[in-house]
Amino acid sequence: MTQTLLISLSVFIIGLIMTMSGRGGGNFYVPLLVLAGLGMHQAATMGQFILMIAALTGMVVFNRKKMVDWKLALLIDPPTDVMAFVGGYFSSYISGSSLKIVLSVFLVLAGFSMLFKVRKRPVYSGKRFGYWHRNFNGEEYVVNLWYTIPVTAFAGLVAGAVGISCGSFKIPLMVLLCGVPMHIAVGTSSAMIAATAVMGFIGHTIQGHFEPTYALPLAIAAVLAGIFGGKMALRTNPRYLKQIFAATTFIAAVLMAISALSATS
Repeated sequence: MTQTLLISLSVFIIGLIMTMSGRGGGNFYVPLLVLAGLGMHQAATMGQFILMIAALTGMVVFNRKKMVDWKLALLIDPPTDVMAFVGGYFSSYISGSSLKIVLSVFLVLAGFSMLFKVRKRPVYSGKRFGYWHRNFNGEEYVVNLWYTIPVTAFAGLVAGAVGISCGSFKIPLMVLLCGVPMHIAVGTSSAMIAATAVMGFIGHTIQGHFEPTYALPLAIAAVLAGIFGGKMALRTNPRYLKQIFAATTFIAAVLMAISALSATS
């Protein structure tokens, strides 16, 4: 009982910070659940379960403030969702230690990417095949589909396999490569996180990885985190949101690397 309460409290705190930065938090939930005694595949599945609940709740908060670009989400998210299912389903053929190492490497790359200063680029007014010009909520940006679609698809494959939401990769993609403002990227990411988590969760569950013991208390913690995290994100300076994103990503990478090395030693 005490362990369940501690895990639920940890999920709430993690979910609060992750919702603020537009991430699901699977890269924290998974190490937490591994430390609680779950196997890597079971922890990845429960991580996806928590992601679904928290992301859906945060999405409602962001959508009320018109911070979810639905057209952008519907364009770039389907490839991620399909590959998340593939990654979750075939994760049984990869060892838990290998999954941890892969996750650590990708988290470090994602964290470093958000430390770069984004320069405001002029929006190209002409029409070019493969470039989508978007005007949303008073903001303009250009989505280069030539690299956005392949990158999101590959990110979904990795995310589904290791039990994370893919927000760690989508936020840098939207902000750095597509020029999407941080608040809109965070809000839009919440919608995509939910969809990706559902697909990854289904893939893992089909393989029998779901552990229902912690389901209800963790779901309650995730809902509360999504509500309060979304409200706090709307009031926070975008520059600080990027710093929070980078810092938490590095911490998650270190924790997962330590867990992987401990398992192999």
